[in-house]
Amino acid sequence: MFYYISGRLAVVGDGFAVIDCGGVGYRLTVSSTTLAELPSIGASEGNSLPAAKLYTYLSVKEDAVELFGFYTMRELETYKLLISISGVGPKAAMSILSLMSPDALSDAVSSQNVKLISKAPGVGTKTAQRIVLELSGKLAAVAGDSGKGAAESAATEAIKEAEDALVVLGYSRAEAASAVHGVADAAKKTTEELIRAALSRLV
Repeated sequence: MFYYISGRLAVVGDGFAVIDCGGVGYRLTVSSTTLAELPSIGASEGNSLPAAKLYTYLSVKEDAVELFGFYTMRELETYKLLISISGVGPKAAMSILSLMSPDALSDAVSSQNVKLISKAPGVGTKTAQRIVLELSGKLAAVAGDSGKGAAESAATEAIKEAEDALVVLGYSRAEAASAVHGVADAAKKTTEELIRAALSRLV
């Protein structure tokens, strides 16, 4: 029904964001990964609401209708793969994407890191094992067919390189992903800038 929602970022809360489109506020459930990428409210010129665009997934159940938002198409496609797995519902999928970025999840699946995936709230060991089994090889395909532009691809690569560098320095993949994605305007920074900023958050 909705492909994406583009407008002004009106409200940001714990696990959700509200985008104002022509006077109508759309509340979207979002991951910590997406929240970290959104602009700060009040930081735009003239203190007007900053522009924001989120790709969407509409979940319709008998007792609820919920709109989910994703900063990148890759995160949306990863989310769709996750909820296609038996035992992984919308909340569990979002908790996984809040724990780690799509790149970090791809690394965890390829290295069969069941322990890391099971750290996500609502995800047990058996479910994590099923995720590793069913997503093996699929996440790489999503990465290659996400429709990203050159700038977004470069930004994603810089983020991944920064995460890898922090892991080499002794931090866990989850700690590295959380620190890098917590850097303001992460998508606009070089690998070196991301590493320095992320280290300052980890100290």
